[in-house]
Amino acid sequence: MKKVVLAYSGGLDTSIIIPWLKENYGYEVIAMAADVGQGEELEPLHEKAIKSGAQKLYIEDVKEEFLTDFVWPTLKAGAVYEGKYLLGTSFARPLIAKKLVEIAHKEGAEAVAHGATGKGNDQVRFELTVKALDPDLKIIAPWREWDIRSREDAIDYAKERGIPVPVTKERPYSMDRNIWHLSHEGGDLEDPWNEPKDDVFMIITPPEKAPDKPTYVEIEFEQGVPVAVDGEKLPPVRLMEKLNEVAAANGVGIVDIVENRLVGMKSRGVYETPGGTVLYTAHRELEYLTLDRMTMHFKEQVAAKYAELVYDGIWYSPLREALDAFVDSTQKTVTGTVRLKLYKGNCTPAGIKSPYSLYSEEFATFGEDEVYNQKDAEGFINLFGLPLKVRALMEKKHSK
Repeated sequence: MKKVVLAYSGGLDTSIIIPWLKENYGYEVIAMAADVGQGEELEPLHEKAIKSGAQKLYIEDVKEEFLTDFVWPTLKAGAVYEGKYLLGTSFARPLIAKKLVEIAHKEGAEAVAHGATGKGNDQVRFELTVKALDPDLKIIAPWREWDIRSREDAIDYAKERGIPVPVTKERPYSMDRNIWHLSHEGGDLEDPWNEPKDDVFMIITPPEKAPDKPTYVEIEFEQGVPVAVDGEKLPPVRLMEKLNEVAAANGVGIVDIVENRLVGMKSRGVYETPGGTVLYTAHRELEYLTLDRMTMHFKEQVAAKYAELVYDGIWYSPLREALDAFVDSTQKTVTGTVRLKLYKGNCTPAGIKSPYSLYSEEFATFGEDEVYNQKDAEGFINLFGLPLKVRALMEKKHSK
């Protein structure tokens, strides 16, 4: 019997895809779940996958690979999509698809399948990765083929086949979780006028319920990569877990955005990214101290393009690799320690130091100094403003 490897989460969509693939394609279904930090969500998957009709289930622990090979490069780039979204789902998908291809090769499968809808970005992210890594693999996207048209239809389909699902018609949120973030879409959130209810948040304490006293945290970076928290050197996964814990307790990391999807529509998403928010803030502050003006301003342009590439699922591309080379070059001096103050949803800098600091109190002081001749500024301004002066003289001449 021919095989298909399904990217399996145990959620509503992938649960019903297993019997659908067997009924409509006659495939033997191999399920694959990538552990990118879903936590307790993975525990019941083995039993559930088999009960849903899968031949077997692989659970691949890729948390460290996720952080070191996907999150850290994006963090170093400073990439944020449309100024708010920290790309939690976006950069997890290429890694999941990579593992999907690896299992397909191991099992001798002729096809892979995913549960992304025809309206979303994930279908692009999964399929571009598969095309980049093995263009001969067949790709099946049930949401683009079957007659199911809503989450309610999917729930009914599951019930007819005795498949338990974690989503009900009373709480119809679509969620995606990993060690970096938790996303929420659907239900009452589809109306941008509706404020997210407190029970939406499953990681972060709502800011108004956070402690009345601030928490201070110190993060140490080496060449743009976070390596220690509060003076303690930590491996990537433990570091991320610790920052998630302290930031979430203080209400830090909630993002509510109406974003532009790649497929052409706007969508409303509410994201919980506690530790990620802290890391982005700290990394940016360290760059303020260690990057020169021209490099920093150009890197801001690179960050916007990098974010677009990640969001669009074009991770395995020559351009992303080339941008990484530039970013890595800029990070050679992004080493130091940043102290942040976390208080009721706010994350603000409270101190920064680096052996590569470009800040000089001797030059910047408002007090008396012996290194800066203020008279030099007059000639600089005259030359810098010469084009403006020449244009103004021309306009004055022609206005007579």
